[in-house]
Amino acid sequence: MNALLYISVVVIWGTTWLAIYMQQGVVSVPVSIFWRFAVAAIVMLVVLLALGRLRRISLRDHLFCMLQGGCVFGFNFFCFYHAAAYISSGLESVIFSMSVLFNAINSMIFFRQRPSKNLLPAAVLGIAGVIALFWHDLVATQMAPTLLMGIGLSALGTFGFSIGNMISTRHQRRGLETLSTNTYAMFYGTIIMGVLALVRGDSFMPEFTLRYLGSLFYLAIFGSVIAFGAYFTLVGRIGASQAAYSTLLFPLVALSLSTIYEGYVWHSNAVIGLCMILLGNLVMFSKPGMLTTLPWRKRAA
Repeated sequence: MNALLYISVVVIWGTTWLAIYMQQGVVSVPVSIFWRFAVAAIVMLVVLLALGRLRRISLRDHLFCMLQGGCVFGFNFFCFYHAAAYISSGLESVIFSMSVLFNAINSMIFFRQRPSKNLLPAAVLGIAGVIALFWHDLVATQMAPTLLMGIGLSALGTFGFSIGNMISTRHQRRGLETLSTNTYAMFYGTIIMGVLALVRGDSFMPEFTLRYLGSLFYLAIFGSVIAFGAYFTLVGRIGASQAAYSTLLFPLVALSLSTIYEGYVWHSNAVIGLCMILLGNLVMFSKPGMLTTLPWRKRAA
């Protein structure tokens, strides 16, 4: 079961970055995010009600779901969608892979989990890898503000995603059902983005093109309903740090698609940077016998 969940997360999230890039256009970012999670939340609600799986939760838990919605189904994607205007979707996915480090640090802060001795070398590799990955562009553009904006927004969105991981871990430690909390959180994220769009005076009219609507429904159904459900199920089964293992793989999918569809040009520094980031993520989990105890080989609890 864990293997199937991992494959689903890697393949789907490896392709959603290109779909986010395809959302760029006349529709504002908050409205695009609003429609994405409105569709996803409605689908989740209908399915759970039909199956009798929607669970009631306390007011306090709803407040945490609201926070989760803002972090995972709202402002983090607000950052990612804006970053796609400045850097390629493949590079966004590589920065997102550093959620492994964010999860380790946030687990220490919120759950008093002692950090691994590998955290420092992994962080050094990760930061050095990001610098190497973007070095050619930084030099060529003399550190253009737009490039730095894309990197910063991607990092901020990744941090928001990690905070959402911590809230999901909190839910599951309290015995709350993942699909129900995800559904509530998606609704709250939708409302937050809707209010933001209203305050900004944005039009809620989507773009009626195959490119926009196709990417919208792919992001809503596959990227949100299926992939987030699979990911947060993994968080509950094997923990946030181990679930983040999937980020080792899907950047390779995203960068391959970015090379084909966005014309991303590989330079030697990009290859070195990518290898350093992926190695840093791998170092986070390295331990004796690691290859024989990969998370997808663990039995479900």
